[in-house]
Amino acid sequence: MKNIDNPYKQILVTGGAGFIGSNFILYMIKKYPKIKIVNLDKLTYAGNLDNLKSIEKDPCYKFVHGDICSPSDVKRAMRGVDCVVHFAAESHVDRSISGPAIFVQTNVIGTQVLLDSARELQVKHFHHVSTDEVFGSLPLDNKNQKFSEKTPYDPRSPYSASKAASDHIVRAYAETYGLPITISNCTNNYGPYHFPEKVIPLFITNALKNKPLPIYGKGRAIRDYLFVKDHCSAIDLILSRGKAGETYCVGGDSERNTIEVADAILKILGKDKNLKTFVEDRKGHDMRYAMDHKKITRELGWKPSVSFEGGLEQTIEWFKKNEPWWQRIISGKYLDLSRAAQNRNENK
Repeated sequence: MKNIDNPYKQILVTGGAGFIGSNFILYMIKKYPKIKIVNLDKLTYAGNLDNLKSIEKDPCYKFVHGDICSPSDVKRAMRGVDCVVHFAAESHVDRSISGPAIFVQTNVIGTQVLLDSARELQVKHFHHVSTDEVFGSLPLDNKNQKFSEKTPYDPRSPYSASKAASDHIVRAYAETYGLPITISNCTNNYGPYHFPEKVIPLFITNALKNKPLPIYGKGRAIRDYLFVKDHCSAIDLILSRGKAGETYCVGGDSERNTIEVADAILKILGKDKNLKTFVEDRKGHDMRYAMDHKKITRELGWKPSVSFEGGLEQTIEWFKKNEPWWQRIISGKYLDLSRAAQNRNENK
């Protein structure tokens, strides 16, 4: 992949205290020390400013506590920026099944509020981060079939439906108002700062505590896993060289079913395979996701650089070294730390 220069002076990152957003901010600050980053985050359950503690005093970084559904919060954060990278979303399928309303509010209305402000403030580039789940599910018996930019949308959960709607409204603003946008649809991310309710960090933290690893159904569901730093590099390329109005699919070339994920984690940690336990399957469980990333590889020169085994080893090592981080989340104590960090950032 060729070296690139980012063309923007000030970038607004929404949801920058979350898993992928915080990794992206850390990636950009390290690679482009002169770019200013504004982080707009509501600090819901998955937003943790402890993720960004290492840069909270950096003069090129600014935190704004606010809600993407609030026009005044959005304008306050967006004023003066020339690029928006929109991560902020409710993102857990199980939570969307038990309470879909907040997913529609945040993922659809919040995106619309951001787009309106981007139009008004004449932002040069609005990049929307989406998911492979908008495409529905692939068959288990045809490994050659993958999602691509041409795949029809077929969302099957309240979460994926809300993300599909947000994708469509972003494209509508480009067509109707001429807003310069790009969209990326990525596969399942994993890596440092991954919120412990998701499958890989849940399995890692449970295994470290010798607790059962809960596997849905028969464990046959397959996901394509993408190391989070590879995802960050893909977005960086799209910002620098992506074509306005285009969508780019970002995949990890790492399809694994849930049993294989559990076995790999237990093997690296030297834990007993009997820690695997099977639980009732998720409602409407999509059985397979896989992404064809030929377009972003061909046009922008991106491809995943980290194998699943290599990324998993890095992730496990990070969780072993940062046990206080995930223990605070599991206990709920991180909320107090995020509030304290919020005060430090907003008062600097």
